[in-house]
Amino acid sequence: MKNDVTDLFQRATIEELKQGHLYDPGTEQHVCLICGQCYEEGVIYTYGEPSLFYEAKKKVKLHIQVEHESMFHYLIGLDKKRTGLSDVQKELLTRFYAGIPDAEIVRELGGSASTIRNHRFTMREKLKQAKLFIALMELVEEQNQQAPKLVPIPQAAICVDERYAVTEEEREKILKQYFQEGMNGAIESFPKKEKRKLVILQQLLNRFERGKKYSEKEINEILKSAYHDYVTLRRYLIEYGFMERKDDGSQYWLR
Repeated sequence: MKNDVTDLFQRATIEELKQGHLYDPGTEQHVCLICGQCYEEGVIYTYGEPSLFYEAKKKVKLHIQVEHESMFHYLIGLDKKRTGLSDVQKELLTRFYAGIPDAEIVRELGGSASTIRNHRFTMREKLKQAKLFIALMELVEEQNQQAPKLVPIPQAAICVDERYAVTEEEREKILKQYFQEGMNGAIESFPKKEKRKLVILQQLLNRFERGKKYSEKEINEILKSAYHDYVTLRRYLIEYGFMERKDDGSQYWLR
């Protein structure tokens, strides 16, 4: 079983982000923060030949290792606007993580040993600043419980920018305006404003099952129930990174 982990990912602690999974007490499941795969507490899972038995927490750790390599590799691959890292910083961090000596990094990337040391120093300073910023923001959030809550940015989102700066109140107003027949009904028009497009597209994701592969015909039928111009909806779902497909269009799935 897979869940949408958008909200869980954004509420996860630093330690949970590092390990790549968390325990959701509401569902009593250990959830992979990368793909949403869930393992229920109290259930025993098997893996390998001959089969070995794993409790839920150990199984989600194994899942991350087998399916995603590591949480580091997932995080380092996120969009630049989400990590704040330049391409050079990503290259360096990847090599630091792998334990590659500075001399070898110089041979691979050029520059000098002093340049690499300066990068290490700069990144450690950035870490100190990030810790202080996290503490400040948490204090602000705790002090201002009535501040408008922003809608969590979907894990699959690409090119994250101000278009995603939508409050929960704004989201509810947009959905009420366009889905006048209810959230499972159809819309009469598709908006031109980017924020409204994103809100509607994110709502439409609820009509699909995470982890399931769909044919183009199946995708069209589902989207046709939401809007007569289903081709436009399908194109935007791909364009905004919410959905992926095979090059020949034979299969579609939630990203």
